[in-house]
Amino acid sequence: MPDLLGSPDSGRGDRSLTADTFSRDAQRSAPALPFGSRLTEESPAPPLLLCQRVSKWYGPVIGVNSVTLELRSGITGLVGSNGAGKSTLMRLITGQLRPDLGRVEVRGQDAWSTSARRYVGYCPEVDAFYEEMSGRQFVEAMARLCGYSRGEARQLTEAALERVGMAGRAERCVRGYSKGMRQRVKLAQALLHDPELLVLDEPMSGIDPVGRWEFVRLFRDLAALGKCLLISSHELEELEKLTDHIAIMAHGRIAAVGTVAQIRDRLDNHPLLIRIDVKKGSPRDNDADTADGAEQRRLASALLKLRDVVGVELLDSRPEDMVDPVLVRARNPRRFFQELTRLVLEEWYEISRLETLDDSTQAVLSYLLRGRSA
Repeated sequence: MPDLLGSPDSGRGDRSLTADTFSRDAQRSAPALPFGSRLTEESPAPPLLLCQRVSKWYGPVIGVNSVTLELRSGITGLVGSNGAGKSTLMRLITGQLRPDLGRVEVRGQDAWSTSARRYVGYCPEVDAFYEEMSGRQFVEAMARLCGYSRGEARQLTEAALERVGMAGRAERCVRGYSKGMRQRVKLAQALLHDPELLVLDEPMSGIDPVGRWEFVRLFRDLAALGKCLLISSHELEELEKLTDHIAIMAHGRIAAVGTVAQIRDRLDNHPLLIRIDVKKGSPRDNDADTADGAEQRRLASALLKLRDVVGVELLDSRPEDMVDPVLVRARNPRRFFQELTRLVLEEWYEISRLETLDDSTQAVLSYLLRGRSA
């Protein structure tokens, strides 16, 4: 796979993205390459990607610090603030950098080796096109640099352009492309050889809403085919729509790996923000305090007695609303919800809605980054 530096952009091509496999003719003409395979409970596959205590320095600056990570088929989001080490880690995985310590393996082979790169497709962040080429010429040139014959390169190029929705506009010079079209061409070159591992650095940055939906659909379809996708993004809302499995980087280290819910459950000291809507009025027939807000105040007082609650706020409601909202901050979510359930059942509070407000990638990331920098 040729090294290509590139950056994601916005705009759309003329066709929807699809994850259809390459045409039979293209597959027949291309050299045999290993393909991704689905994992089954009966025959668990070894990790496609394995990073073992990997470190990389830039002089006195640590880019990646003792990172251990293993990935199989599916989509994993890589998130972290600027300078967290995401791009360095991706370059180590794609064989553009060699680790100073540790080892990176793709299908059991050193990521620096040529054989390992045949498994990897890379869509980088920074653009570095031959601007005078057309999109078709550029992708075909990348195929030729991969070692395909002229005929094979043409067939694979057409299949890749079709896959990303650029087949009808690939004759124009790259210099005249919109940001989104340039991003699609970069994605096409990453998909040329139908790799098992796709490493995508900020693939949806600046993409318009329709283009993002098309990218999400393509990535999900690729994962369904057994591919492994590692996607770096600052667009956490979009990343959460794509996958709930994330790796969070902070200061060159992997701070946490797993689903958002799994990571959130481990953060017992991170106060969770919960909204509780209690029905107005009192359910107790003999209770004299039936004024508006009575149940809200009663619930707030009871919540403050729970051991994991660190704060309660009463929110105003409109006269026509049937509920009064209460905001609660509580540690140890599992224990708190157990005690809240007991409280509601014993005291007969009428709860119409219970919602966690910061149980998200952004909330978890913000907390981890604050914790690491403290």
